[in-house]
Amino acid sequence: MTVDFQQECLVVGTFSRRMNLQLENHAEISARIKGKKLRPVCGDHVIAEPIQNEPEWLITSICPRKNELTRPDSRGRKEILAANLTCVVVMAAAEPKPDWFVVDRYLAAAEIMGAEGIVVFNKTDLQQSNEKTQPILDDYEKVGYSILQCSVKDGANLDTLLSALQGETAIIVGQSGVGKSSVINYLISEADLRTGELSDSTGEGKHTTVNSVMLNLPDGGAVIDSPGVRDYAPTIENAQDVNRGFREIFELSQRCRFADCVHLREPNCAVKDAAEDNEISLRRYESYKRLMSSSKKLADKFS
Repeated sequence: MTVDFQQECLVVGTFSRRMNLQLENHAEISARIKGKKLRPVCGDHVIAEPIQNEPEWLITSICPRKNELTRPDSRGRKEILAANLTCVVVMAAAEPKPDWFVVDRYLAAAEIMGAEGIVVFNKTDLQQSNEKTQPILDDYEKVGYSILQCSVKDGANLDTLLSALQGETAIIVGQSGVGKSSVINYLISEADLRTGELSDSTGEGKHTTVNSVMLNLPDGGAVIDSPGVRDYAPTIENAQDVNRGFREIFELSQRCRFADCVHLREPNCAVKDAAEDNEISLRRYESYKRLMSSSKKLADKFS
């Protein structure tokens, strides 16, 4: 039984069908979800009400979202990971081996949802040589992304990251083991998030974050710690989503002969011409083509 009182709350923690909510007075309470169709995520604003004679509240509805960070589930349906974001921090690291295609896909998701993308390269204290990494980071900087190289061990550039996130509602994403939780523990001293080591057998990260949690930054703003991934792709509604996801390709596409050009085999394609002339990153162009191909295969499979 609920009491006759409702309040708009912010979802700051997700644990299956249980949520942590922040009330208007900034107090945190535990809540459960009414029915099986509601699926709130971190960053959502929801309507909730207290339950009489119980410590928990009941979430009854989700307020309209400004944007959504998504991925397709095992059946090709849109799965929402977080909502109402202003910034997506995509983290790679000296260890485990960076998958730059994953970085590209997260940046594409940020472009599609209208959020700022920031690339963070972590664990610089472990890197013996940056001959391979630096040109890739330079390519991101050339198309307008903010690049930060940092280390929790020596604190390099983490104060700069904290300043960049001031006033933002951000999520830190990336491969398992790149140090997302360790960075948040540095930025927010009371966070105390669980961290882990790389697997001895694979050299890849272990999943230490299993739920999403939003934490307030000391100088304003908030950051979501999200589970690490082995791979990632955003939910793609149509080919133009992929086009918009790569800002240098989207800019060049305005000069293509055909308005619906997807920059693969069409004649008079400004993107293909730029790639052939090394005016854009060939690796980023390959990343674009891979996302276009995988999205088409997924659409064909579940159509």
